Amino acid sequence: TSAYSSPAKSLGDPGITPLSPSHIVKDSDADDAVEQLFLVVVAIDFGTTSSGYAYSFTKEPECIHVMRRWEGGDPGVSNQKTPTTILLTPERKFHSFGYAARDFYHDLDPTESKHWLYFEKFKMKLHTTGNLTMETELTAANGKKVKALEIFAYALQFFKEQALKELSDQGGSDFENTEVRWVITVPAIWKQPAKQFMRQAAYKAGMASPENPEQLIIALEPEAASIYCRKLRLHQMIDLSSRAPVNGYSPSDTIGTGFTQAKEHVRRNRQSRTFMVENVIGEIWSELEEGDRYIVVDSGGGTVDMTVHQIRLPEGHLKELYKATGGPYGSLGVDYEFEKLLCKIFGEDFIEQFKIKRPAAWVDLMIAFESRKRAAAPDRTNPLNITLPFSFIDYYKKFRGHSVEHALRKSNVDFVKWSSQGMLRMSPDAMNALFKPTIDQIVQHLSDVFDKPEVTNVKFLFLVGGFAESPLLQQAVQNAFGSRCRVIIPQDVGLTILKGAVLFGLDPAVIKVRRSPLTYGVGVLNRFVEGKHPPEKLLIKDGTRWCTDVFDKFISADQSVALGETVTRSYTPAKPSQLVIVINIYSSEQDNVSFITEAGVKKCGTLRLDLTGTDASVPNRREIKTLMQFGDTEIKAMAVDVATSKSVKVGIDFLNY
Repeated sequence: TSAYSSPAKSLGDPGITPLSPSHIVKDSDADDAVEQLFLVVVAIDFGTTSSGYAYSFTKEPECIHVMRRWEGGDPGVSNQKTPTTILLTPERKFHSFGYAARDFYHDLDPTESKHWLYFEKFKMKLHTTGNLTMETELTAANGKKVKALEIFAYALQFFKEQALKELSDQGGSDFENTEVRWVITVPAIWKQPAKQFMRQAAYKAGMASPENPEQLIIALEPEAASIYCRKLRLHQMIDLSSRAPVNGYSPSDTIGTGFTQAKEHVRRNRQSRTFMVENVIGEIWSELEEGDRYIVVDSGGGTVDMTVHQIRLPEGHLKELYKATGGPYGSLGVDYEFEKLLCKIFGEDFIEQFKIKRPAAWVDLMIAFESRKRAAAPDRTNPLNITLPFSFIDYYKKFRGHSVEHALRKSNVDFVKWSSQGMLRMSPDAMNALFKPTIDQIVQHLSDVFDKPEVTNVKFLFLVGGFAESPLLQQAVQNAFGSRCRVIIPQDVGLTILKGAVLFGLDPAVIKVRRSPLTYGVGVLNRFVEGKHPPEKLLIKDGTRWCTDVFDKFISADQSVALGETVTRSYTPAKPSQLVIVINIYSSEQDNVSFITEAGVKKCGTLRLDLTGTDASVPNRREIKTLMQFGDTEIKAMAVDVATSKSVKVGIDFLNY
C-alpha cells in the first residue's frame, strides 16, 4: 500500500460503488412536511455592533413591530437597536445585555470590574475563526476566556425572553415559545460552520430543537434586506442618483440635509414602532422587469456582504445570480483606524496597558468616538471634538510622566489638536482619513463584483445596514457607481434587515434559487481503470480491482440550487454480502474534486445504514439510493435501501468532524 493512509482502506469498510447510470431526479414533493402554524414571527438581527428584534403576527403580516425602546440610549446615536454587549458575573453567570451591561460594567469600581467578564463585538469571531468548533473560545475585556457557544446562547436567550415578555405584555396572556417562529440573520459570506454554530446556539437558548428545526430559520442578511427593499415606496427611500428633487429636496442637499430631514421624518414616526408594509410591490420595484438584476450591499459593523439578485416574474421571486461575497470591511474598521491613531499619538505600549488596566474607560472613549463618527460628513468644515475620559488623562500622566497635551504637541499628527476643555479636536480631514481604508475596500470589492460576467446590466444598488447611514460611504458609492446603476438607500436603513427577516419568516418561499457555497459529494469505490486512475488508489478485494477514495459529486460550488431541490444518486455495496453500509459525505470549496484525499476536502456527514435482520431474498445487486436536499442554510442527506425501504437521515455537520 502507499505511504499515506486512505480513508477507505483504513476503515476496512468495503464501501459503495455507483450503480450506472447515475441519474438526478428532481423531486419536488418529497418533503411535504405538515407546515406548522406559528402565531407570530420574531426576527433577531444579531449584529456585530448592535442588535435588535422585530415581530409580526401571522394574522396581520402587513404590520411589523420593532422592539420596544431600550433603556439607556447614547447621546448622538438614536436607534432602535441595543449594543451587542454582554456582561457575565465573576462566577460566569449571565448578568445583563446591551446598554444595561455596558452601564453596569462602567459603574463598577476598577478593583471589582476586573473580575467581571464583559464582551463586545464578539460576533466577528465566528467570521475570523478558521476552524470553528463547539469549543471555540471568546476573550472578555479582562482577558478571561469563555466558550463562544455559551456567550451566543446567553445573548439569544436574552432576546428570546425579551421578545416573549413583550408579546405577553401586549397580548395580556403568557406567550409560549412554541407559538413563535424565530428568524436569526447571519452574513451571507459566513462559511457553513458559522451558520451551523448560530443554529446550535439557538438550540442551547431553547428557541428550537434538533427535533423541531423548522421553528428556526437562519436567514442571510442581504437576502432579508432584498426582500424588504422590494416593498419600498418612493417616499421610504433616498435615491442618491436622482437628479429630480427627492421629497422636495434638491439633489445638492440630498446627501447631507435630505438625510437629516428624512431622519426627522422617521423619528416623528418612531413613536409608533409599527411599520406598515403595504402588500404590494413597491414603486421602485415596478420598474424592474423579468430578468432584471440588482445588487444589495449590506454594510454593517463587522462585515460587508454583497449579493446579486435577479427577478423572476410573475410572483417576483428572487434568484441569486452570483454567490455572496464581501469581507470584514464593516464600520469596525473605522474604530480600528482611530485606535491606530491613538497609538501613534500616545504610544502603543500605553494604549495596550490602558485597555487592560482601565477597560471601562476604554469602552467610554470608544462610545465618545462612536457619536462623533456618526457626525462625519463629506462637506463638514468644523472640527469634531472627542472627550477623553478623565482616567485616560490621569493614567497617561502616571504612565509617561508628562501630560496628554504634551504628547499631542510632540506627536506631529497635524490634524489632531488638544482643546482646553479636555478634548481631542479632529479636523474633518482627519476623521475622513479614518474612514478611507474601509470605504476604499468596499468600493474596490464592489468594482470587482461589477466586473464579473454574471453582473452585467445591474439596474439598482441598494445600500443597507448600519454603516450605510454614513454620508461618507454613501457619497463614495454614488461617485464610483452612480453612472452604472441607481444607488438607493432605504430610509430607516439600520432596520432594513430586521424588517426583511420578519417578511422572510412569514414567507420563506420567496427566495427560490441560491448558489451553493460548496461542492458536495460522497466517497465511493470505482472499478479501477489502468492509465486513468493513479496506481496508489488501487485496492483489490475478493479479486475485484477497485479505485478507492473517489469523490462522487452531488453538486458543485456556485451551481444554482432551487430551494428544497433534491439530488439523488444510486449506489450498490461493493461487496454483495455487506450488511452495514457507511456513506461518508464530503465538501470542498473547489469545483473540480476527483478524490476525497485532496487538499481542502472535509468530511461533513456520515450515513450508516444497517441492513442486518432484513430479508435475505434481496436482489444480488442491492440498490441504495442517496438523496441530498438543499434547503435553507441547512442541508439534509438520506440513504434508502430500495428493496426494504429502510432509511437513515443525517444533517450535514461542519462543527463536529
